[in-house]
Amino acid sequence: MPTTQLSVYFFLQVAVIITVCQLVGRLAQKIGQPQVVGEMIAGVMLGPSLFGLFFPEAQRALFPKETLSMLYVGGQLGVGMYMFLVGTEFRADHFKSRFRSAASVSAAGILVPFVLAFALVPWLHDIPGLFSARAKPLEASLFLGAAIAITAFPMLARIIHERGLAGTSLGTLALTAGAVDDAAAWCILAVVLASFGGSWGGAYAAIGGGVAYALFMVFIGSRLLKRLAAHVRPDAPLSSSLLAIVLVLFCLSAFAMDAIGIHAVFGGFLLGAVLPRGALTEKLRAQLQPFVVIFLLPMFFTYSGLNTRLAVLFEPGIMLGAIAILAASFCGKGIACWAAARMSGESQRDALAIGSLMNARGLMELIIINIGLHAGVILPGLFSILVLMAIITTLMATPLFNWVTRERRASAVEATI
Repeated sequence: MPTTQLSVYFFLQVAVIITVCQLVGRLAQKIGQPQVVGEMIAGVMLGPSLFGLFFPEAQRALFPKETLSMLYVGGQLGVGMYMFLVGTEFRADHFKSRFRSAASVSAAGILVPFVLAFALVPWLHDIPGLFSARAKPLEASLFLGAAIAITAFPMLARIIHERGLAGTSLGTLALTAGAVDDAAAWCILAVVLASFGGSWGGAYAAIGGGVAYALFMVFIGSRLLKRLAAHVRPDAPLSSSLLAIVLVLFCLSAFAMDAIGIHAVFGGFLLGAVLPRGALTEKLRAQLQPFVVIFLLPMFFTYSGLNTRLAVLFEPGIMLGAIAILAASFCGKGIACWAAARMSGESQRDALAIGSLMNARGLMELIIINIGLHAGVILPGLFSILVLMAIITTLMATPLFNWVTRERRASAVEATI
């Protein structure tokens, strides 16, 4: 297909993607769900699971295979920049204030998913369409454990902020546990990516390079970035020169992580996390977030949806695997974190609230499974199962949390009467 024709397809695709994601996202908001949940569903709707099921010729005409590489690059840029923005909102004080009390919750949210993954993989590995033949049982177990252990940290933070719980005991505990769980899951994923198809020597080199780069950014890069932040005036717009410097640093940081064999999203998040808090990060979010969320990120959701084939779930072997993985996901996060919170002395309502938030996977799950699919660790069958798991657990989070906190507020009012 000629390059000029590819560009025509790309612009038409993006127009359709933005329109559908906005419509479904607004509908999701009207029924009490975050807009991102609707956009995740919109991506699946545009793929072979719905649009391609009823209008296969139109779906293939709109999304020919030759154009998918452009959507992939656009989606990767979007998710990398989104993780950069998430990094700018990362707060280390959550770790310091409630680290001890959150340790048991985060440990349960990490250990139980990996125990369940190691128990399931010997059986799942033999089901066609789930794991690549190149994926060794250890790599498959580690990947599935990371996929079950991940938490929708950005959505968790947004729900807590919108409910005015950011400075409360419940909010701090949930944020700390979610951050620790996601950090552990990403580290395990880095090990899987570095070792897949190679030797453990390559894994050690990648992890060592990643740790060295992280240490450099935390102890040296952060000091250099303070000089950059000093040029930002709170009462003036962010200059185009400063914005260009930050974007160049983002690209270099993403390149560095890709070059050592991990993934670009790590670089984006790390850069955002070490940027000095204040006018610089606030103005960056104000300028970049609308474009990233509205224009770039929907390409990522759609690319995920184009690789999702929910029809495969009706195959007997894959259906049994899907039921087992969904059950392990609910037990490994929601129930495990609830039980750990209760054992740590939290009230029943607070423990339920923590479990409902920790059980959501959201965008973070889609990032992990797209990385696994692109690397060849998993196949479309398991990818589709985990997309379904991400949507279901994320759909459950908001109504469950609202119900629990409503009961909590009602009890507080009764206590004052």
